[in-house]
Amino acid sequence: MAKRKSRIQLRTGSELDGLREAGALAADILRKACDLAKPGVTTGEIDQAAADLMADSGCTSAFLNYRGFPGHICISVNEEVVHGIGSDRKLLDTDIVKIDVGILSKEGWIGDNAKTVAVGKLSEVAESLLAVTETSLYTAISHAREGKYLSELCGSVEDSVKEYGYTVVKQFVGHGVGRKLHEEPQVPNYWDSKEMRNRRFKNPKLQAGMVLAIEPMVNAGTEDVLILEDDWTVITADRALSAHFEHTVLVTDGEPEILTPRERSFAAVAA
Repeated sequence: MAKRKSRIQLRTGSELDGLREAGALAADILRKACDLAKPGVTTGEIDQAAADLMADSGCTSAFLNYRGFPGHICISVNEEVVHGIGSDRKLLDTDIVKIDVGILSKEGWIGDNAKTVAVGKLSEVAESLLAVTETSLYTAISHAREGKYLSELCGSVEDSVKEYGYTVVKQFVGHGVGRKLHEEPQVPNYWDSKEMRNRRFKNPKLQAGMVLAIEPMVNAGTEDVLILEDDWTVITADRALSAHFEHTVLVTDGEPEILTPRERSFAAVAA
């Protein structure tokens, strides 16, 4: 029997040029959107500003109308994990805000990235959560090398946060990136071999040319989450804070290449 070919796309040449351009656009729009997260600004105003930036840059939202999603970006506050929708909610001085920007370039390539920012001064509790979550992202990225298994990358996220008493969200995962927002493979933030078999997750050996959206979602309390009545906004079941950081990353035979470049927000914490 012929061996089934992998559904994971390997990108080369001009495809990578397109993905780099899309990633740079997504990173620039994310940076500008995050700069708007100030006390008194509404999440809807940030969503509209992001839409205007996309129009000015010649790209469109990869999220708007995706499976019915009504926002141009995802903007989630405090205990909201991901998929928050911009509204008339005003940001407060003590809030933390997760801003997730996905764009489709005019050439048809996806750029996807996210970060969590403070509105005003961070509490010690929030600062620790954000620093640990961002560190887990870069820990996972360090495994995005040809010859490693996806399980090594995924498992490193949970391993790097659990000693701080934090948990990873298991119901939502990262993904491959290319012409579509969600491509193979799925990229969870933990790895349990038996559970992954039951959920039909694949554990491919990573190859140069794979492009992955790696996105730790880390909670200060329980890993359990709920979805609000809007059918989109995901919140922590215990209403504890949650943080989210994401990069689109190219697997290579050497150092991984971050296609959505930005400066780190926090110093790395010890594993």
